[in-house]
Amino acid sequence: MQTASWYTKLPDTSQVIGISRGTPRGMAKGYRQYKALAPGPWFKTATTEEYIELYFTEILGRLDPVKVEADLMTMAGGKTPTLVCYEKPGGADWCHRGMVSLWLHQHLGIEVTEYGHPGFGEQHVMLPPSLRRP
Repeated sequence: MQTASWYTKLPDTSQVIGISRGTPRGMAKGYRQYKALAPGPWFKTATTEEYIELYFTEILGRLDPVKVEADLMTMAGGKTPTLVCYEKPGGADWCHRGMVSLWLHQHLGIEVTEYGHPGFGEQHVMLPPSLRRP
Protein backbone atom coordinates (compact mmCIF):
# COMPACT_ATOMS: atom_id res chain seq x y z
CA MET A 1 0.00 0.00 0.00
CA GLN A 2 1.18 3.53 -0.74
CA THR A 3 -0.02 7.13 -0.96
CA ALA A 4 0.30 9.78 -3.67
CA SER A 5 -1.21 12.94 -5.10
CA TRP A 6 -3.98 12.74 -7.71
CA TYR A 7 -1.39 14.34 -10.01
CA THR A 8 1.44 11.82 -9.51
CA LYS A 9 2.23 9.65 -12.53
CA LEU A 10 1.91 6.10 -11.17
CA PRO A 11 2.82 2.74 -12.70
CA ASP A 12 0.11 0.47 -14.12
CA THR A 13 0.60 -1.80 -11.10
CA SER A 14 -1.05 0.87 -8.90
CA GLN A 15 -4.78 1.12 -8.25
CA VAL A 16 -5.70 4.74 -7.54
CA ILE A 17 -8.11 5.02 -4.61
CA GLY A 18 -9.28 8.52 -3.80
CA ILE A 19 -9.53 9.45 -0.13
CA SER A 20 -10.31 13.11 -0.75
CA ARG A 21 -13.74 14.72 -0.54
CA GLY A 22 -13.82 15.10 -4.31
CA THR A 23 -11.85 14.32 -7.45
CA PRO A 24 -10.06 16.63 -9.88
CA ARG A 25 -11.91 17.55 -13.07
CA GLY A 26 -10.97 15.39 -16.03
CA MET A 27 -9.54 12.55 -13.93
CA ALA A 28 -9.02 9.46 -16.09
CA LYS A 29 -11.44 6.60 -15.52
CA GLY A 30 -10.42 3.57 -13.50
CA TYR A 31 -9.91 5.15 -10.10
CA ARG A 32 -11.90 4.07 -7.06
CA GLN A 33 -13.00 6.11 -4.04
CA TYR A 34 -12.95 5.21 -0.35
CA LYS A 35 -14.99 8.02 1.19
CA ALA A 36 -14.63 6.66 4.74
CA LEU A 37 -11.08 8.11 4.82
CA ALA A 38 -12.05 11.54 3.45
CA PRO A 39 -11.81 14.45 5.89
CA GLY A 40 -14.92 16.04 7.35
CA PRO A 41 -16.58 19.30 6.32
CA TRP A 42 -14.17 21.17 8.60
CA PHE A 43 -11.17 20.33 6.38
CA LYS A 44 -10.77 23.88 5.01
CA THR A 45 -11.56 25.85 8.17
CA ALA A 46 -9.86 23.93 10.99
CA THR A 47 -6.45 24.90 12.29
CA THR A 48 -3.78 22.23 11.92
CA GLU A 49 -4.23 21.19 15.55
CA GLU A 50 -8.03 21.04 15.20
CA TYR A 51 -7.74 19.11 11.93
CA ILE A 52 -5.45 16.50 13.51
CA GLU A 53 -7.78 16.04 16.47
CA LEU A 54 -10.92 15.88 14.32
CA TYR A 55 -9.40 13.53 11.75
CA PHE A 56 -8.13 11.08 14.37
CA THR A 57 -11.37 11.16 16.39
CA GLU A 58 -14.23 11.76 13.94
CA ILE A 59 -12.79 9.87 10.97
CA LEU A 60 -10.17 7.30 11.96
CA GLY A 61 -11.56 6.79 15.47
CA ARG A 62 -14.79 5.41 14.04
CA LEU A 63 -13.11 2.96 11.67
CA ASP A 64 -11.78 -0.58 12.11
CA PRO A 65 -8.25 -0.61 10.65
CA VAL A 66 -8.50 -4.33 9.81
CA LYS A 67 -11.67 -3.70 7.78
CA VAL A 68 -10.18 -0.63 6.12
CA GLU A 69 -7.11 -2.58 4.99
CA ALA A 70 -9.28 -5.45 3.73
CA ASP A 71 -11.57 -3.05 1.85
CA LEU A 72 -8.63 -1.27 0.23
CA MET A 73 -6.96 -4.53 -0.80
CA THR A 74 -10.22 -5.76 -2.33
CA MET A 75 -10.72 -2.48 -4.18
CA ALA A 76 -7.19 -2.73 -5.58
CA GLY A 77 -7.93 -6.09 -7.19
CA GLY A 78 -4.38 -7.43 -7.00
CA LYS A 79 -2.69 -4.10 -7.74
CA THR A 80 -0.97 -1.86 -5.19
CA PRO A 81 -3.62 0.23 -3.40
CA THR A 82 -2.55 3.86 -3.78
CA LEU A 83 -4.43 6.29 -1.55
CA VAL A 84 -4.61 9.69 -3.21
CA CYS A 85 -5.76 13.24 -2.56
CA TYR A 86 -4.76 16.69 -3.77
CA GLU A 87 -1.60 17.87 -2.00
CA LYS A 88 1.71 17.30 -3.76
CA PRO A 89 4.77 16.20 -1.76
CA GLY A 90 7.74 18.49 -1.49
CA GLY A 91 5.86 21.68 -0.68
CA ALA A 92 4.95 23.28 2.61
CA ASP A 93 1.66 21.38 2.67
CA TRP A 94 0.86 18.31 4.70
CA CYS A 95 -2.03 15.99 4.05
CA HIS A 96 -4.37 13.58 5.83
CA ARG A 97 -2.89 10.68 3.85
CA GLY A 98 0.17 11.00 6.12
CA MET A 99 -2.16 10.50 9.09
CA VAL A 100 -3.62 7.40 7.41
CA SER A 101 -0.08 6.05 7.05
CA LEU A 102 0.58 6.70 10.75
CA TRP A 103 -2.75 5.13 11.80
CA LEU A 104 -2.24 1.97 9.72
CA HIS A 105 1.31 1.62 11.01
CA GLN A 106 0.28 2.09 14.65
CA HIS A 107 -2.62 -0.37 14.44
CA LEU A 108 -1.45 -2.97 11.91
CA GLY A 109 2.27 -2.45 11.46
CA ILE A 110 1.76 -1.64 7.76
CA GLU A 111 4.45 0.49 6.12
CA VAL A 112 2.56 2.92 3.88
CA THR A 113 4.98 5.24 2.06
CA GLU A 114 4.40 8.10 -0.36
CA TYR A 115 5.13 6.92 -3.90
CA GLY A 116 8.74 7.84 -4.71
CA HIS A 117 9.56 8.97 -1.16
CA PRO A 118 10.97 7.12 1.84
CA GLY A 119 9.28 7.12 5.21
CA PHE A 120 6.07 5.75 6.65
CA GLY A 121 4.12 6.20 9.85
CA GLU A 122 5.84 8.92 11.92
CA GLN A 123 8.25 9.64 9.04
CA HIS A 124 5.67 9.89 6.24
CA VAL A 125 6.55 12.87 4.04
CA MET A 126 2.97 14.25 4.12
CA LEU A 127 2.44 14.01 7.88
CA PRO A 128 1.86 17.34 9.66
CA PRO A 129 5.20 18.48 11.17
CA SER A 130 3.85 18.30 14.73
CA LEU A 131 3.32 14.52 14.32
CA ARG A 132 6.59 13.71 12.53
CA ARG A 133 9.38 11.96 14.41
CA PRO A 134 12.97 11.53 13.20
